[in-house]
Amino acid sequence: MEKRKTIYYQNELEDEFATDHIKARKIDENYDYDGGMGRKIARHILYGILAKPIAFIYLKIVYGHRVVNRKVIKAHLKKKEDKSFFLYGNHTNAGADALIPSIVCIPKNVSVIVHPNNVSMPIFGHITPCLGALPLPDDKKAMINFMKSLERRVVDIKDCITIYPEAHIWPFYTHIRPFTDKSFGYPVKYKTPVFCFTNTYQKRFFFGGTRMVTYVDGPFYPEENIPVVASRKNLRDKVYDAMVKRSANNTVEKIHYIKKFEDITINDR
Repeated sequence: MEKRKTIYYQNELEDEFATDHIKARKIDENYDYDGGMGRKIARHILYGILAKPIAFIYLKIVYGHRVVNRKVIKAHLKKKEDKSFFLYGNHTNAGADALIPSIVCIPKNVSVIVHPNNVSMPIFGHITPCLGALPLPDDKKAMINFMKSLERRVVDIKDCITIYPEAHIWPFYTHIRPFTDKSFGYPVKYKTPVFCFTNTYQKRFFFGGTRMVTYVDGPFYPEENIPVVASRKNLRDKVYDAMVKRSANNTVEKIHYIKKFEDITINDR
């Protein structure tokens, strides 16, 4: 039987357990969110032609990946009105989390709102923007550029905009951490539907090991006749409840998380 690793945490909202230790660059007014024609061409080649099939094959081989209930997004994409939508997911796998949204949303292209770490790596940091990475800004002037780029992707390009509301990576975590409703202001602002996906870890019967199974839910729509803050919270609660329900499908716990200062004997049974 595989021995579980144990991680101790203090704050579900702030603790980070990624192991890359990248020093993030500052995203200021000089950061080019759209990149011009060169990035458009690179995105078409790297993302549209190469990345999607590579992601599919990698996830199948390494994780035996399967998507459940993708039909809800397929049904949305079949509608005559080609509209952007927001996609929220739990953040439990640094490698797979970068790939799964593209598989969930096929054939829709995906942009992902990310931490600046994702565009700070010496080589790969120049590639991730071509794959749709949209780093969060560090100051007010950069925020203006960020919002302009986000609006262009929502209104003009009609991408799927992916957000990990838990913000921090907890590898192989089998529950849903509490998250704020801050990022749900975007679909309220643009009056776009929301979907969510929940990555779970389950026993892989035929080949052994652990497989990832992703469950998709939605669409959820912003309430238009209530205050923005209430509409934001309403959307957040619908997504959170759906993800908590799906997380019950986890059957493998590769890493056991324990809150510090709790009775370890009780919690580690």
